[in-house]
Amino acid sequence: MEKKRLGRGLDALLGAGASTLEGQGEVALGLIEQNPFQPRKHFDEDEIAALSASVKSHGILQPLVVRHVGDRYQLIAGERRLRAAHNAGLESVPIRIVDFNDQQAYEAALVENIQRADLNPIEKALGFKDYIDRFKLNHEQLAQRLGLARTSITNLVNLLELAPEVQDGVRLNQISEAHAKLLKGIKNKERQVSMFKQVVAMGLSVKATEALMREQKDEGPADANGSHEAGETSAKTAHVKGLEEELKQKLALHVEIKLRSKDKGQFVLRFESNDDFERLLEVLRR
Repeated sequence: MEKKRLGRGLDALLGAGASTLEGQGEVALGLIEQNPFQPRKHFDEDEIAALSASVKSHGILQPLVVRHVGDRYQLIAGERRLRAAHNAGLESVPIRIVDFNDQQAYEAALVENIQRADLNPIEKALGFKDYIDRFKLNHEQLAQRLGLARTSITNLVNLLELAPEVQDGVRLNQISEAHAKLLKGIKNKERQVSMFKQVVAMGLSVKATEALMREQKDEGPADANGSHEAGETSAKTAHVKGLEEELKQKLALHVEIKLRSKDKGQFVLRFESNDDFERLLEVLRR
């Protein structure tokens, strides 16, 4: 029998048919194993602490969804409640037992997090990719099972092509998913990381990031020293060169003043290490 689409949320899966429901009751907390298919890797400790306080006062109001694994139980849905119950020192918790195979269990974990708790984009992408690789589905098939658009699946999974440092930036909410999609267009990973650091340091919006990327692209390829020559005036005055030298001494960084016309141009500050970047950031924030 074909499984029901999950677009309406976890309840759609749990209500897919009476045959999936084995029973409910209360069991010792120590008999419940965590969900090996849990896509969320990071949990907000303050959120768990608040839920734990509520559990101490009112108990577990919504049963944990589990399945049998030998003489024990494996969590399907309710990771926060399980953690809060441990923190609150409960000895037993209410459960709802379902007869799910691995694929259904994985789908339930994805749905609970995606549609109820809003995973960060990188965790979503990792969850989707692991599911696709594990069960040999394509993006369209996964989209149908989760009730999502195929492009949503593809766009998220493609974020895993970003440089690791940029992925961390998405995970830590330093940049948005929209920023990340723009940065993915920079194929050179070093340039991608450099642009990412600029976006974070300058607090650029998505629109401003797009404009900066377009501007740098229009400047043409960089020479061996990283300078862009296209569009620059033919010569710098002694005054401009003096200003460059003064700023180099002050910042201890490579500084270039690029003149586009009589009254237009830009400053280029190049850092060669993370220490340089942090020091420059500190100066700019003063």
